[in-house]
Amino acid sequence: MLSRLNHSRLLRYAGLFTWGAVGLWLLNVWLDPTFVPPEPGEVLSLRIMRWLAVYLVFGVVYWWITRSLGQRRPGFADHALLLVLTACAIGVSYFSGSGLGSILLMVLAGLLPWLLRLPVGVAWLIGSNLATVPVFVNALDFPPMIGVLQSLLYLGFSSFVFVTALVARQQAEAREEQRRLNAELRATRALLGESVRVNERTRISRELHDLLGHHLTALSLNLEVAGHLAPEGRAREHVQQAHTLAKLLLTDVREAVSQLREGGAIDLAAALQPLSENVPAIDIHMDIETPLTLDDPERAHVLLRCTQEIITNTVRHAQAHNLWINARREGGNIVVDARDDGRGADALVAGNGLRGMRERLAQYGGDLRIETQPRPHPEAGFRLRLTLPASATLAASEGAIA
Repeated sequence: MLSRLNHSRLLRYAGLFTWGAVGLWLLNVWLDPTFVPPEPGEVLSLRIMRWLAVYLVFGVVYWWITRSLGQRRPGFADHALLLVLTACAIGVSYFSGSGLGSILLMVLAGLLPWLLRLPVGVAWLIGSNLATVPVFVNALDFPPMIGVLQSLLYLGFSSFVFVTALVARQQAEAREEQRRLNAELRATRALLGESVRVNERTRISRELHDLLGHHLTALSLNLEVAGHLAPEGRAREHVQQAHTLAKLLLTDVREAVSQLREGGAIDLAAALQPLSENVPAIDIHMDIETPLTLDDPERAHVLLRCTQEIITNTVRHAQAHNLWINARREGGNIVVDARDDGRGADALVAGNGLRGMRERLAQYGGDLRIETQPRPHPEAGFRLRLTLPASATLAASEGAIA
């Protein structure tokens, strides 16, 4: 079972287990009511209720913020929730009069590399631990220097958790990059295999047409002449039969050449399908028309790269759960429609990926259209429509008409 858990899930469950262990403080209070003597004029039950409140808030917020850790880009809400977690951890120490909050700060340290840039994460780690100094000094009556040393001690433990989480995030990113490159390699290999097959069929058909076709035509003409020159009788009859067989053989060769050329098209489904496999962050639904073929390997490569860019952008930026990709032929064009159920945007800001897609398509006479709606619009997300002429001749004719 553990083999099915990735880095982020293991850290999440370890953090929830640690949070649950901190809750054993209540068991101590229940077993020994004198474990936490009330301050003068203080109602102990009220203090415990406050402790329980901040403790439960920490657990709920931690469970929520780690639900899809590493699969989305952190935003303002995540940073606000980090601040809530920090305040709750310090509150646990304040209301319990112990260092339990520093243990929760260790749990928090496991989140920082996933949600903050490294310099900001380090600063947050140091600041949150030093914020517990007043708790040690006032609640536990530690001398100021001892309070600082106690915070630095917990800071050392938290740093270990922080570095562990940082390594886990880097490994997760490296594994995702390896998966992406592997999918791209498989798709490129499939496209290369299709291209080699097309080129080989074209070469064979050309050889059949140029060599056998030429010789059979010459043979047929010579047999026709021989039929006219041969005297009446069995000799002429055999010459005419040979002439008929030569013409039939020439017809068969021409049909074979036509079939080789017609079957020498690249299967786009075989090239595009590997891109959608084993993508952990989203569910990709591929709907590719069967058969969907293309004669030009370069145009097939353009569609391959554009589809890969769509998937990459959706995983990195869209915060989507699903991506639908539909590829089909419309007239003389190959059309790819893609849409996701992500957060969308109020206004489109084209990055390097979208600009690169437009440039690739424009180079071969195609175009790219993009629509987006932000949440909570019922049709929130990004929608892209790629149109690429299936052949250079069609692209040139459309350009001339335009």
